[in-house]
This record gives sequence, C-alpha cells and structure tokens, in this order.
Amino acid sequence: MQPDYIFETSWEVCNRVGGIYAVLSTRAASMQVEHPDKVVFFGPDFGEHSDIYFKEDKKLLKDWRSKVNELQMPIRVGRWRVPGEPIAVLIKFDAVWSQKDEIYGWAWRKFNVQSHAAYGDYDESCMFGCAAGMVMESLYHSLCKKGQPKPNVCAHANEWQTAFAVFYLQDHCPQIATLFTTHATGIGRSIAGNGKPLYDYFEAYNGDQMAYELNMVSKHSVEKQAAHHADCFTTVSDITARECAQLLDKPVDIVTPNGFEPTFVPKGKAFDTKRAEARVALKRVAEHLLNERVSDDALFIGISGRLEMKNKGIDVFALAMDKLAQKIHLSRQQERDVVVFVMVPYLDRAPARKGKVSAVFAPYYLDGHDPLFGKTYYDLLIGLDLTVFPSYYEPWGYTPLESCAFHVPTITTSLAGFGAWAAQQKERYGVEVIERNDSNYDQVAENIAEDVIRFAHLSDEDTARARKEAAAIAKKAEWKSFFKYYRKAYEIALKNRDTRVNEMQNPRLL
Repeated sequence: MQPDYIFETSWEVCNRVGGIYAVLSTRAASMQVEHPDKVVFFGPDFGEHSDIYFKEDKKLLKDWRSKVNELQMPIRVGRWRVPGEPIAVLIKFDAVWSQKDEIYGWAWRKFNVQSHAAYGDYDESCMFGCAAGMVMESLYHSLCKKGQPKPNVCAHANEWQTAFAVFYLQDHCPQIATLFTTHATGIGRSIAGNGKPLYDYFEAYNGDQMAYELNMVSKHSVEKQAAHHADCFTTVSDITARECAQLLDKPVDIVTPNGFEPTFVPKGKAFDTKRAEARVALKRVAEHLLNERVSDDALFIGISGRLEMKNKGIDVFALAMDKLAQKIHLSRQQERDVVVFVMVPYLDRAPARKGKVSAVFAPYYLDGHDPLFGKTYYDLLIGLDLTVFPSYYEPWGYTPLESCAFHVPTITTSLAGFGAWAAQQKERYGVEVIERNDSNYDQVAENIAEDVIRFAHLSDEDTARARKEAAAIAKKAEWKSFFKYYRKAYEIALKNRDTRVNEMQNPRLL
C-alpha cells in the first residue's frame, strides 16, 4: 500500500538553514525515481533568497494554479535545484497572520496545543505550517478527478515548525494520510544545551515538566501533539526514538535513518581533481591567515556544523586540539603540521597557533559565496584528511556521514545516531566511534588527541584503507538502502488513515 502522491513540507525546503536541508535535498532523487513527479515539496517563499535553490516553471500544475488563488496566498511552482529536481511549491503566507488568534484557539480546542506561551519563531513557523496544510488541501482536491478513485496522498511534516500542517489536514482533509518526523526532540536538545545531564538521569525526566522549567511549553506542546495525532510518527535514530518515548510519551511507529545521495560525490579523475583543488584552497587560506608556510604534507582536520558548543562537541574538540598540541610538543619528534579548519557559522575568532597545531576559523555558511574560500562545503570537505565530530547531542549526525561519503575518515561518538549505527558495521577502520557519556568529557578529548596522532602516523597503505572503509560505510547509508524505511512509513500512515476515517464515519456507540 503505497501513495499515489507524496506532499512533504519543511521550513528548509529551498531554504538552506541546517541539517534537514541535507536530509530532504539528498532524499529527493530517490523519491523521484520511485514516484516521478508525484512528489511535491512545500516551503516558505523568501523571494530572492529562495531563488538560489528554486527555479520557477509556470507550466507545472497549471490546472491547479487558478484554483489555489482562492486562498489569497501567493504561491510559486517550480523545481528544487537539487539532484532529481522535484516539484516545489513556495508559499507567501502573510495572509494567514490575520487569523492567528483563531488558529491558535482552534488548535487548542481540537488538539490541545498550548500556544499561549509562544515566543520567538513560534508564530512564524506555525503560520507557515497551517498555510502549507491549506495549500496541500487545495492541491489534493485538484487531483481528485470526477468519476475516478481518489488518489492516496501522504503528507509529511518535518519538525515542530510544520506540525500545524498535520493538524489542519486531519481536521479539514482527513482523506490525506499524515506523517510527522521529529529530527530531534525540542526538550532533549534543550536539556543538553542547558548543561543538564541528559543521559545519567534520562528515565527521571518528564517532558511536560521540563518544558515549563526550560520555557519550552508551546514548542514542546506542538511537537508532542503532532507525534500523538499523526498517522505515522517517525524519527531518525534509535537514540532519538528513546527520547520520543520518554519525553513525548509517544513511541515512534518506525525509525527512518538519514541516508545520503552519492551523486553529490565526484567520481574517478573528477574526484582526484576536486580533492587537489580543495587542498590548494585550504592551504592558501591557512598560509594567508597564519602568515607562514604550511607544509605540503600537513594534516588537514575539519569540524563543522551548527554553533552549539556542547551539543555538537565543539567545546570538547577545542580541548582535544589543545591536548594534541601538548602531546606533539612533548614528543620531541618531527611531527606533521596540523591545520584545523573550524567551519562553524558565526564562530568568529582569530586564527590561533599552538607548538605545531594551527586553527583557521571560517564563520560562514559555505555556499560558494563566502569571502574566505568562495567554495561550497562539499568542495572543501573533499580536501580534508580527517574530520572530528565529538557530539554530545546528535540525533543522527549528517556531518560524519558526509565526511565518509567524500572518503574522509571521521571521529564521532556513541551519542550520535550515525555513530551508534556505524559501530555496528564491520567497516570500522574509517570511522572511530568514541564512547561518550555525561561524565567523561576530559577522557573523550584525550581519546581524540590520541586518535589524531595515531592517524597522522599511518602508512600510506593504512591511510588508503581508512579512506576506502569510510566510503564503504557511507555506501551502506545511501538512500537506495534506507528509503525502504520510508516505504514502510507511508504504508503505516495509509493504514492508520483508513482506520481513522472509518472511525469518523462509523463512531462507536458508548
């Protein structure tokens, strides 16, 4: 039982903000293979910013365009500029704002969503989610042809920002099966980010109580109710599935791990050319900022991701590099130069020099337009020798997976969903998974420093083996292998929709 059409929405459709963009943009190609042009992504329209990722095509869904005007919500239809080029609908949702109070009142009465404590980006996100639901409903009715069976449609909302699409569709268009994916629970992330021990006292945490303590009532409420009401509730790893059961009081219906699309990785001679170009760019910037020559055999190490010092392990990484510098200084051996590239947006610091470890900070989204490199993240990642992602809170961990896909060995932790998954694979030489918990911060840093030294001393043969096995791990995580979990999720959603609709039509007598 599979859908005829898939509608999917996220704040990051044609809007590169974080890891969810990578999840959806790489999965799109596999979706197009299985459901060619039956996949429609819905995202917010940010005008010229969206045009970086979006190509309008006024021929697409032409019959529907005139009908959607009734919503008085301007939309644009076109293609997302990613492999597979799926159909994308961008929505200007300004008109919904005037109905905000009525929408929140309806969501409270129907779904117990507590919007009264809202602040920050809550209003904008929920208004977009509701608008996405309205536009999906309009498209669904346009696809229903007179005298023909109604199509099976799955609507998939990602993260709390789009959860209102689930609520709207279940109340106004119950024929659509709904899915909701939390890529990280808001409460889990907040507990970890606020310095509280998430893992030592995990079973003692109550999500609702912590929402009040951490001023997360509204966001937690919308996430929790979407988890309970969607026809299929998913998350990206076993680690986060445990969080969902404890903090949202709702076990997931299925875990849908994040894959990667190999078309992003150059092949053959193009790979070697790209790697050489990346190393030239990395070396040039390092020499310019450090004002000294960097040796040709220097070890280039990278860390990247969102600016979350504890959750992403940036703090422990800094300590590890300090320990590394001390070990090199005390070894009294002629060591390779080590240059660390910290590719974290807004982490703006001057380059630092220690014994033989240098650090270059690139505080930009590396989209090819930054003033430092002028290259995309992938165009630089391919030139690194090793990456380190010592995460404390990481539901999946796209960055170490991306690293492996580009044949770059990586160090991650057991608290990352990808790390926990990689630890179960036999190709372990290219991925080092360090055991991490609430109390071994210093030991993690020590282990990272030791691992870097060990990697720096590998023979050419062992280095090649590490790169080969890193790529082999990534190959196991390609979307063609992981998309089966989404097929099952769609099946679950459609079956539960049928049950839900039947109960609506035939209410049980008390």
